[in-house]
Amino acid sequence: MANPNIVNVATINGESQGLALGTGDSNVIIAAISSGKVVKINRITVANVDGTSAADVSVKVVKAAFTSAATGSAGNVGTIYLAKTISVPADASLVLLDTPIYMQEGDALQGGASATSDLEIFVSYDVIA
Repeated sequence: MANPNIVNVATINGESQGLALGTGDSNVIIAAISSGKVVKINRITVANVDGTSAADVSVKVVKAAFTSAATGSAGNVGTIYLAKTISVPADASLVLLDTPIYMQEGDALQGGASATSDLEIFVSYDVIA
């Protein structure tokens, strides 16, 4: 599993995606980051589009196996929650992340809600290759 050096990059493409969250875990960006790429997540916002009821949101990173460039040893793998069952009031928005994080090859960003189609997630990110 590669951890690309982002000093000498060929491209940095700014992108954003949004989707309505269901009650199961959904891949928010893609199922897994492609080989040779790093994704820098800049911001994650969740909006409750239901006019009367609050809904809970959970967002997690599913880490693939990798070797840390800092330590030379294996890093954390598995599920790491950024948010777990956080209530978003009706007709409100919640900024879940506004400090960048990096995702590596094989990682996935997933989210789910307590009520189908009540919450919409929007992610702004850079794809570094």
